[in-house]
Formats: sequence, C-alpha cells, structure tokens
Amino acid sequence: MSPPGRRPRLWSSGTSRSPPEAREELRRRLLDLIEGNRVMIFSKSYCPHSTRVKELFSSLGVECNILELDQVDDGASVQEVLSEITNQRTVPNIFVNKVHMGGCDRTFQAHQSGLLQKLLQEDSAYDYDLIVIGGGSGGLACAQEAAILGKKVMVLDFVVPSPQGTSWGLGGTCVNVGCVPKKLMHQAALLGQALSDSRKFGWEYNQQVKHNWETMTEAIQNHIGSLNWNYRLSLREKAVAYVNSYGEFLEHHKIKATNRKGQQTCYTAAKFVIATGERPRYLGIQGDKEYCITSDDLFSLPYCPGKTLVVGASYVALECAGFLAGLGLDVTVMVRSVLLRGFDQEMAERVGSYMEQHGVKFLRKFIPMMVQQLEKGSPGKLKVVAKSTEGPETVEGVYNTVLLAIGRDSCTRKIGLEKIGVKINEKNGKIPVNDMEQTNVPYVYAIGDILEGKLELTPVAIQAGKLLARRLFGGRLEKIYHTLFWPLEWTVAGRDNNTCYAKIICNKLDNNLVIGFHILGPNAGEITQGFAAAMKCGLTKQLLDNTIGIHPTCGEIFTTLEITKSSGLDISQKGC
Repeated sequence: MSPPGRRPRLWSSGTSRSPPEAREELRRRLLDLIEGNRVMIFSKSYCPHSTRVKELFSSLGVECNILELDQVDDGASVQEVLSEITNQRTVPNIFVNKVHMGGCDRTFQAHQSGLLQKLLQEDSAYDYDLIVIGGGSGGLACAQEAAILGKKVMVLDFVVPSPQGTSWGLGGTCVNVGCVPKKLMHQAALLGQALSDSRKFGWEYNQQVKHNWETMTEAIQNHIGSLNWNYRLSLREKAVAYVNSYGEFLEHHKIKATNRKGQQTCYTAAKFVIATGERPRYLGIQGDKEYCITSDDLFSLPYCPGKTLVVGASYVALECAGFLAGLGLDVTVMVRSVLLRGFDQEMAERVGSYMEQHGVKFLRKFIPMMVQQLEKGSPGKLKVVAKSTEGPETVEGVYNTVLLAIGRDSCTRKIGLEKIGVKINEKNGKIPVNDMEQTNVPYVYAIGDILEGKLELTPVAIQAGKLLARRLFGGRLEKIYHTLFWPLEWTVAGRDNNTCYAKIICNKLDNNLVIGFHILGPNAGEITQGFAAAMKCGLTKQLLDNTIGIHPTCGEIFTTLEITKSSGLDISQKGC
C-alpha cells in the first residue's frame, strides 16, 4: 500500500539508478508479477474492454491480480515495457499461468474454444516449462537461452531419413546438410582454383593433381560429427533434456515422442516452440524419389557424383553446381524460368554468366518429366527426359547423378498441430504468427523457416530463438563479452583450434557503447574496417545482438557473443 495521497509505483525513482538499470528493474518486477500470479491483468480502470475481461474471470470464479495502469505513477513506463515484452501496446494485457493471452478478443476466443479453461489448470503439473520441437539452429538457441534463464527445458529432435536413406545428428540443416558442409566443399573447389593460380605466382609442380571425393567427404563428416557432439554437450551443460524422438501433439500441452524403435513417451509443458525447419521438395514425377538426390544426400554421398544434372535455379542449386564444377565435374543446370527468382536479376544473370565461363552448362526453359535408371552403380547412369516450358520440344540426357534443388517444404503437417488448433497455411505448410512469434494458440510459438512471411535462414533463426526465450522468460543486463573461435576454413585442414579470439569493450554507463574492438584471426583487417565505421556511428552491444550474422563467417562471431570476461566461464568454441 502507498502512503495516503501518494500513488503507488512499481520501481523507485531515486537517483541511484541509471535509466537503463531502472528500466531493467521495472522489467524484472513485471516479470515477477507475471510469474507469480495465476492470472495477471494489466488494465486501465476506465477501459470497457478491461471491464469485460474482469467480469469474465469473475464469472469463472477465478481470482486475478489486476494492475490498473492509470492508477500508478509509472503507468506509462509499465505500458512501454509491457509492449517490449509482448509487442502489445493496448490494454487489457492478460497472462494466464505465465502464458500471454493477449487482449480482450483473444481471451474470449480462448474461452469459447475451451483453451482458457485448460490454461487455468495449474501449470505445476507440467513436466517442463518449455519443450522445443526441433534441434536446429533456432530451436537450440531458444532452448539454451531459456535454460540460462532458469527454466526446465526439453528439446525433441528427430530426422526422418530422406528417400535415399540419409539422416544426421543434432544441429539441423545448417550444420549437417547446409551452410557448413556447403562452405567446406566450396573451400575445396577454391583450393583447386588456387592450385591453378599458383603457377602464375611462381609455384612449380609436375605431378598430376586430382581431387578425391571420398577423402573430402570423410573429413567434412568427421567435422560435422564433432559439431553434433558439441551441441549435445552444450545442452547437457545447461541441463537441457535432449530426446532423439519425433514429436507430435496429442492434446493441449501434451506431446508424444516416438523414437527410432517405435517406443513412445508422452511429455507435458507450459509452453512449446515449433522449430522443425524445412526439407527439400521433390518433383512428383516418375523416378524422382527412387533415383534423384537432394542437398540432404549430397554432402555425405559416399562416392563422387560424376556427371551431374542440377534441377533448379535457387541459390542452393547454383551453389552446389558451382562447387561441383570447381571440383572438376561435368555439371548442367536445368532452369525452368529465371535464375535466383526474387533476387536482383542483373546480379543473377551475372552469376549465371560467370558460372558458364567456368564450365557450368545451363539448359534453360526446361522441366524434367521422367527419370529412368539405365545402370546401377556408385554412381550409376540415369536418363532424364525433359520438356520445354515454351512449346512441345523435349530433350533427353544421360547423367550419373540428378540433384534436385527446386525448393523446400515446411515440416509442419505431421506433428499434430490440428489436434490443438494451431493454424497453418494449407498451401505451403507455413505457420502464421504475430510479431512475437506466437501462433493462434497462445502457449505455442514458432521460429525459423516455417514462419509465413518472415525472413529465413540460420542467423535469423538463432537470433529469433534467443530473443523469444528472453521475451518469454525474462532478460538480463548486458556486459562485456569475449570468445575464442575456430574459422570454418581451418577445421578440415586441422589448423589450431581455439587460437582465434574476439573481444569488445563497452561503456556500461553509456548504453553499452562499444569503445574497443579486437579480433585475432583471418582477414582481421577487413573485418575491423567494417566494424570501425559502425563504431563511428555509435555501435552498442545491443545493436550487435540485434544484427543478423552472415553465416558462416568469422565476423558473425561479434553478433553472438554471450560470455563476459568477468564471469570466468570457458570461452572455447563448441560449434560452427
């Protein structure tokens, strides 16, 4: 209670705290209210929508804790911080058992569907505070951040084998069948180009130089295996439960986990994050799943693919075609319409022209109709029949390998979302969410490539996962950070691990303004030059955290710094 004649405050307005610290204290107090009350309503006494919500809970016999923002001195500050937590700028702003319900309309909708009654059940009965479905970049980032914030967390991750039988370990697409192996194979191709260039710089060698596919893939897979292990170790260190099982919703707050042997276990949680990612799309023609491969299979292919047809004009298609040609293979790209749809077309055509100059052939305005196996083998021989998109013309070609890169589909249709009422776009499987990554079911969130109308790829998912966990479970003050790192180009070559070092120095009294920047590693001058301009423009630690990294590069390490030097925690690298 406040003294007579004085309106209550949620935080002290004394001069001992700087504005950022005072704001952080207010945020913590609000989170304490949300965490400590079965129903928490942030309201205004004169708001008719707030009155309707209060009457609803009263009719249900549910006791609520209500904070009338127009009756506290710091009401405007409370509403501003609440908007940062929930991205909702209006009242009433309602939480039920720590789940953000939203406003009046969403609360009444939840009541009509029965979801509100379910949420009002005591969440102490749940096995976990958070279950993350999907152990890729975004899912792992979210799970670990939530665990750091003191929550009991589980990660469910299971890779359904591709039609060719390929599966992989923890870490998702990027680590196993995406960014990391792609860049390493690209590096292998660049080394071949460097050998050719080296003669002009005085290097003399007489022996014939050739590339060994098996040696390369073994080295790359060994590196990926170490990353898989490090991700598991990192989860264990943060006390995150990892279960290698396929997750499927059974009912509200309950999920079934099925392992490789078909054994099933059920778990419950107060909140769920869907981070299941996407998988390559197939053509739907005769022979595609029987004989073609995708990026799911290419990076662990146990034999050289030989003469290869790449179907598609996406960046995945062109990247794969580029490094395969760089390794000395005969590569053709079959393009339905334009290269890199959605990208600047002048740049796209320049990329295509460059690739043609370096040996990649393009078959434009054709689509495959049938893939037929002529010979078995490693590789075998495949006949591809394709038709023109502009007329009746057809063409045939014989290849050792056909690589499909025509797009990806969201992994959302077989995880039981319909059983709990989560809406998806039936056309593409993507999940609509609000600005807080919240689905139409209040306790279910989604991140990563499965979101409709949102940015994709690994760095976005990592950032989204961390920010979502901080919004759900509270934040912390920023401090000074540093880390060791291992450039991806050094991994397969076996160069020194944990030699490269990154550090920033921040002025805590000036909004964590970055006043010092240090990097020991490859291309340090190039990296520092770019960040120097940012520092001149007032770079802060928060701005670095809010920046999406370009992956995988050395410079992105500055967007993911987490360990303060004063903490004394281990800074050795544990992933890509």
